[in-house]
Amino acid sequence: MLLTVLWLMSGLFGANLAMAAGATGMTGINRMVEPSFEQVRAQWQSSQARLLDRHGTVVHQLRIDTKVRRLDWVALEDMSAALLSAVLLSEDRRFYEHNGVDWRGVANASLRNLLNQKTHGASTLSMQLAGLLEPQLARGRNGRSWSQKFDQARAAQRLEAHWRKDQIFEAYLNLAPFRGELVGIDAAAHALFGKQPIGLNRWEAALLAVMLRAPNASADRSARRACGILEMNDCTALEGLARLAFARLDSAKPVQVSTLSHASNSSLQGSTNGSISRAAQLAPHLARTLLRSANESVRSSLDMRIQQAAIAALQRHLAALAGRQVDDGAVLVLDNQSGEVLAWVGSSGARSAAAHVDGVTAMRQAGSTLKPFVYGLAIEDGWLTAASLLEDAPLDLATASGLYIPRNYDNQFKGLVPVRAALASSLNIPAVRAMQFSGSDRLLDRLRRAGFDSLKQPSDFYGHSLALGGADVSLLELTNAYRALANRGQFSPVRFRTGSTTAGSATSTVFNETTAFIINDILSDRNARALTFGLDNVLATRSWSAVKTGTSKDMRDNWCIGFSDRYTVGVWVGNFDGQPMWDVSGVAGAAPIWADLMALLHRESASRAPPPPAGVIRQSIEFDPGVAAAPRREEWFIAGTEQQLFRVAPSGGQRLALLTPLENTRFALDPDIPPASQTILFSAQGERASDAVWRLNGRDLGRGARLSWSPQPGLQTLELWLNGRLIEARKFEVRGAQSRLKKVSFRPALSYSETGFRDDPKRHLGGMYGFG
Repeated sequence: MLLTVLWLMSGLFGANLAMAAGATGMTGINRMVEPSFEQVRAQWQSSQARLLDRHGTVVHQLRIDTKVRRLDWVALEDMSAALLSAVLLSEDRRFYEHNGVDWRGVANASLRNLLNQKTHGASTLSMQLAGLLEPQLARGRNGRSWSQKFDQARAAQRLEAHWRKDQIFEAYLNLAPFRGELVGIDAAAHALFGKQPIGLNRWEAALLAVMLRAPNASADRSARRACGILEMNDCTALEGLARLAFARLDSAKPVQVSTLSHASNSSLQGSTNGSISRAAQLAPHLARTLLRSANESVRSSLDMRIQQAAIAALQRHLAALAGRQVDDGAVLVLDNQSGEVLAWVGSSGARSAAAHVDGVTAMRQAGSTLKPFVYGLAIEDGWLTAASLLEDAPLDLATASGLYIPRNYDNQFKGLVPVRAALASSLNIPAVRAMQFSGSDRLLDRLRRAGFDSLKQPSDFYGHSLALGGADVSLLELTNAYRALANRGQFSPVRFRTGSTTAGSATSTVFNETTAFIINDILSDRNARALTFGLDNVLATRSWSAVKTGTSKDMRDNWCIGFSDRYTVGVWVGNFDGQPMWDVSGVAGAAPIWADLMALLHRESASRAPPPPAGVIRQSIEFDPGVAAAPRREEWFIAGTEQQLFRVAPSGGQRLALLTPLENTRFALDPDIPPASQTILFSAQGERASDAVWRLNGRDLGRGARLSWSPQPGLQTLELWLNGRLIEARKFEVRGAQSRLKKVSFRPALSYSETGFRDDPKRHLGGMYGFG
C-alpha cells in the first residue's frame, strides 16, 4: 500500500516538476537552444597538443592545459562492453527505458528517504549530462537547489527529445569527471590502467564506474563499491588493483618530457611512468619546442621511422656501454637539401637521471669536431693544401695566460704528416699549427658564419684551444655546420616543419665550393684515417660518407658527426651531470650509433661521392722519405696551388710570423722611469722578416724584424704587413702611470698542468685539447 502511495506521489511530483519548469523559466535552460551532439563533440578540446611527423602520424602528445586532463573523444563502439555495462549498473539501470527522468528511481529514492535509509538519488545519465552541458545546472557544494533540480530534469527531457540514447551515453562518458583532474573516459583509462577504453576488463570497468559517483573516495572504498556491482564476495584482489591504479595516478606528472617509448606506427600504447598520452612518446624535447596550445596538432618535419631507429640505436649502444659510466646521449638527423629535421632525440629516456635536458641543444665541449673548419680556412686562404706537411711534435705556445702545450690523445708524435692524414686521423698539434696561419679572429668569424651562434666571446677568450674544441657548442650547431660542408660550403638554418623557413636566419657561405670538396674528400678517406684509427673501424661505411669524431677533455663528451649525399647525422654521448666516461672515445661511444643510422638511411639506396667542382685539380704527388703516412699518390688541389714534390723547407723559408707582443698583453708605465727609457719591443721572424712593415692603429711605424716603440696609454692594435698583405694582427693595452710596475704581462708566473697551461686550470676556459 505504501509503495502505491509513493508511486502516486512520484507521478504528482513529475507533473509538478513539468509544470514548474514550464511555467517559471527561472534558469536559462528553457531559453537556450539545445546544442546538437555534433556540436558538443566538435567543441571537445584535449588538454594535450599533438606533434605529428611529416606523414601525419602522431609521434608525441604533450600536456599543455595543467588544470584538467583530457585526451581524445572516444566513440561508444570504441569502449569495452564491460565498461558500458558497469556504468549502467552503477548509474542508470533503466537508461534505455525512461525519457530523461527515471520516475521509478525517484519513487525508490523517496521511499528510502522516508525510511531514513541511505540513498544514491535518482539522477539519470541524461540529467547528469545536462548538468555537464549547462554550467548553471552544475552541482554546488551544498548540492542542487529545487529550482536547479527542476531545470535539470527538464533539460534531460529536452536532450532525450533531440538526441539518440547512444549519443547521450557517449557524450556523458567523454564529458564526465572521474577522479581529480581526469575528465573523460580516455584520460581515466590511460591514467589509471594504461589502456585504451576498449581494452578495459570487468574489474577495471567497475572501478571507473564507481568513480563517477564518488570521485574522491579512497582505493579501498572504491573497490568495495565495485565489488557490489560485480557481486563479488571477496574484494581483496580488487582492492589491490585499486591501490595500484591510484598510486599510478598519484605518480603522474603534469607535463611529461622524459618518456621515450618504443610504440610502432600501428600500435599506440601508454607510457609506463605516469604519462597518460595515448600516442607513442617519441619526441618529447622537440614537442616542448614546437607545441604551444592545448588541442593543437603541429605537423613537423620528423620521420617516425627514422626517429624510432635513432631512439633504438642510442638506447641499444648505451646499454652495451653499461659499466663505463655513460648514461646520456642525443641524436640529430638532418636532410641535406632542405635542412629539415628528420630525427630529434634529446636524451636516452629512462636510462637518464635528467631526461628532461635536451642533449640536442645543450652546450658541451666540441673536442676535435671543429678541426675541419680550421684546416678549411687555411686551405681557402692559400696557406695549406691537402698535401702540405705539418709537424706533429711537441709544441709550446706563449700566450698572455702562459704557455699553451697541446698534446695528442695517445701522447705520441708522428713527426711530419700531410694535412690529409693530420685531419682524418685527428692529430692535435698539427691543428693548432694550422690555426696559426689564419688566426683565431678569422676562424671565429668563419665558425659564426657556419651557425655557431653560441660562440659569443671575442677570439682571445678562446685562444689556441679553439682549434681543439675548447669552446662549448651544441649538437644542433655542429650537425648543421657539417651539413654546410655537405652542401658544398653553403649554410642555411634547420627547419622543423616541411616546406617552412626559419625566420631571422639567413644563408651564408662558410667555404667556397672547392675548399668544401677537398675537406669532404679528406673526411671520407678511410686510408688517411688509418694513422689513428686503423683500416678496420666503425667509421668505414658501405657507401660514401664523410665523418669526424671528437672527444673532449677527460672524456666528458663523445661526438660523431658526418654526412652522406642525402643526410647529415650528429651523435653526442656523455653524461648530463658532467661526469667523465671510463675509457670511451668518440670512435667507441658515439660512432657506432652514427654508423647504425647511416646504414639504415642508405639500406635501399647507396650514397654517392660528390663530383669534383670546377676549380679543383687532381695530381700525382710524392714526399721526402720519412714523412709519416705519406706514400706516393694522387691529391686534390685548388687550381693554382698544385705541386708535385713536398719536402721540408729550410729554416730560411719559414713562414713570416709576429713574435711579440703577445695577444692581449697589458703593459703599465712606471712613473719613476723617464718616458724615453720605456719602450716596447715589436719582433717578427721568418722569411723576409727584414722587409716586414709595422702598423699601429692604422699608422705606419717602420720596417724590419725588430722595432722599439715608445708606448702611449690606451688599447692598441698592432699589424704586421708584407708586400701589401696583412700577415698578422694583435691587440694589447698600455696603462697609464698609476702603477710602478715596469713592462710586465698582467698574468703571474705559471706551473704546468695537463690542460696545456702552466697555471691553475680553474682560471682557464676548459679542456685545452680534444681528440678523435
